[in-house]
Amino acid sequence: MTQLDVVTGAFSYSGAAIARQLLDRGHQVRTLTGHPDRAPAGTQVEIRPLDFAAPDELCRSLAGAHTLYNTYWVRFAHGQASHEAAVANSRVLFGAAAAAGIRRIVHVSITNPSRTSADSYFRGKAMVEEALAECGVPSHAIARPAILFGRGGVLLNNIAWLLRHLPVFAIGGRGNYRLRPIHVDDLAAACTDLGAQSDTVTMDAVGPESVTFRQLVVEIRAAVGSHSAIVPVPGAAIPTLARVLGVVLRDTLLTADEYRSMTAGLADTAGPAAGTIAVTDWIREHSDELGRRYASELDLHFRR
Repeated sequence: MTQLDVVTGAFSYSGAAIARQLLDRGHQVRTLTGHPDRAPAGTQVEIRPLDFAAPDELCRSLAGAHTLYNTYWVRFAHGQASHEAAVANSRVLFGAAAAAGIRRIVHVSITNPSRTSADSYFRGKAMVEEALAECGVPSHAIARPAILFGRGGVLLNNIAWLLRHLPVFAIGGRGNYRLRPIHVDDLAAACTDLGAQSDTVTMDAVGPESVTFRQLVVEIRAAVGSHSAIVPVPGAAIPTLARVLGVVLRDTLLTADEYRSMTAGLADTAGPAAGTIAVTDWIREHSDELGRRYASELDLHFRR
């Protein structure tokens, strides 16, 4: 009998990549989503609502499935969405999974989560990992990616867009803080591999390259043929500059917490690569399409 698995957000970013992997491997896929309108025509994915205010309905939607692949989170606070609310919602979801008889959860977390982090994102991710361990589902796996790219990813695209449109691109200090980006398809393959296992495991889900932020910007500038000057500025100025650009673009480009965490090295790890696609190779191969249109986080996640 075909195995049924559930993916949160199968019409979003990492969730869509995981759903594709599962379908390619012959699994039946059901999604819990707050964006049913994003379902592509003719989708093979069964659609159920992701409503944390209705745990009994979540339980019914999870019933009969073997594995839950959880990508639910919020990048930054907006309106009623916050990292604290996302932790509470995750507890509701895991409780519903346990009550529904889910046998395994594969959870997408973040590199270097910590209960003591000053950043509510990394602190919240650590709390969700704790909730997962305590929820009563027989086994779980945690994949910890840093920065994702590929298939319409926002970060690299928007850096390219800025480099195509601005005469100056500011970086904090020397820009020598390192990142370990992973292609979203590599992350999805790693997650589905984890789903096929039965042991409880945590892994860094990072790509084969560790690059500095300055290297990343230089690679993108060269790939898109930009003549924008890369200018070092005091790190404290970066969140302010990002806020000003955000007002112009009606978006949130970068929060102060995100910048501080990145410069603190939290988007890097010395762990082994979980993927094979190198970010610099991918940038060169996709130079024609990078940054042609700006991708708004607020449009993607909050605006209808």
